Amino acid sequence: MSNSDLLQRSLAAVWHPCTQMKQHADAVAALPMVPIARGQGVWLYDFDGHRYLDGISSWWVNLFGHCNPRINAALRQQLDELEHVILAGFTHRPVIELSERLAALTGHTLGHCFYASDGASATEIALKMSFHSWHNRGRHEKQEFLCLAGGYHGETVGALAVTDVALFKDAYGPLIRPAATVPTPDARLATDGETPIDVARRAAAGLETHLEEHHARIAALIVEPLIQCASGMAMYDPEYLRLARGLCDRYEVHLICDEIAVGCGRSGTFFAHQQAGIKPDFLCLSKGISGGYLPLSIVLTTDAVYDSFYDDRLSRGFLHSHSYTGNALACRAALATLDIFADDRVIDANRLLAAQLADCLSPLADHPQVRHLRQRGMIAAFDVVSDDPQFSQRFYRQALANEILLRPIGNTVYFMPPYVISAEECAFLAARAIAALDAALSE
Repeated sequence: MSNSDLLQRSLAAVWHPCTQMKQHADAVAALPMVPIARGQGVWLYDFDGHRYLDGISSWWVNLFGHCNPRINAALRQQLDELEHVILAGFTHRPVIELSERLAALTGHTLGHCFYASDGASATEIALKMSFHSWHNRGRHEKQEFLCLAGGYHGETVGALAVTDVALFKDAYGPLIRPAATVPTPDARLATDGETPIDVARRAAAGLETHLEEHHARIAALIVEPLIQCASGMAMYDPEYLRLARGLCDRYEVHLICDEIAVGCGRSGTFFAHQQAGIKPDFLCLSKGISGGYLPLSIVLTTDAVYDSFYDDRLSRGFLHSHSYTGNALACRAALATLDIFADDRVIDANRLLAAQLADCLSPLADHPQVRHLRQRGMIAAFDVVSDDPQFSQRFYRQALANEILLRPIGNTVYFMPPYVISAEECAFLAARAIAALDAALSE
């Protein structure tokens, strides 16, 4: 089997996500389609023997490398016990243990876990749960939501309502009941003399102005804590979360922390919101929670929200379900992932790893066409000064030619590698990224 054989079969039968299929139409297309045969650690290998360092953890999901032996072993054991069972009226050990361990990681302030399969579903669950909770408490007017300018929370119709990325939202505008947007605390918006904390406070003042007028109708504010990923890895100061939490308390609005991308250690703490010393009303998890192995998402919430549904009447229950809710294999993968966090003291180890990544990327600070080199934990990014509308495609193609997988968001190049990357592999990733950048800019 060769790359070309698989390429033609895939292009004929598979409709790939977030993809203009015409760009992959043949072997010499503008964007190469890469058939992958196997993975090991941070590396992916195609059918012709080429390798690619997975610098984005395969869309931000893979935490501990491809084909991780500990997660593999846990799944093999689970396969001999239980693959799946309906979670309505039934339960099983992996989902119980995972719920208990996640609740403990929140200090038991978010002690109730609701399960689905993907991040957009988690967003919709949190939105529906917030609305329905207020309804059950007699606050029927609370039917609206707030999101940050530039925020991203998924691409299903409900999730698009709180997503402010034009590429994803505009095409489906007639289907959407849009939320109101409030200013982003993106630190790149600092004016002369402003610090990131000044930008955060300015954005919070905008939130306060909106809540003063509209709070009676607002059910929840949804945020990506510390990093707005899909809008270009916009990083901001934790002060915004502290102020937003206080404003939500004052105006009786739920705070939803979407940690689908930034949770599970990506930001430098297990949950990003921990860096602000706050507790949300809802916490959305997905992507890395299963180590990149199986679809899984979870919404954690408080006793107060849970109690608002606790009743004899089914109509007051939370009316949402997925066929594979709480899948035993996915939960077992998540438990194995949490075991690695605990056994290997990953959060502590990542501090050294993040410093190594920063050191490797530091030459980019002097690149004449690089702006806003930034990092928080195991996420790093920089913006490229280029008027070329095809820059992201050119960089992506050059990165593959340099044996690395990086997919820019517009003119933002970002790094989100698995936590098992070595110092030597960090240096390789950074050096090849610089080479790809120069090649893309000179095309």
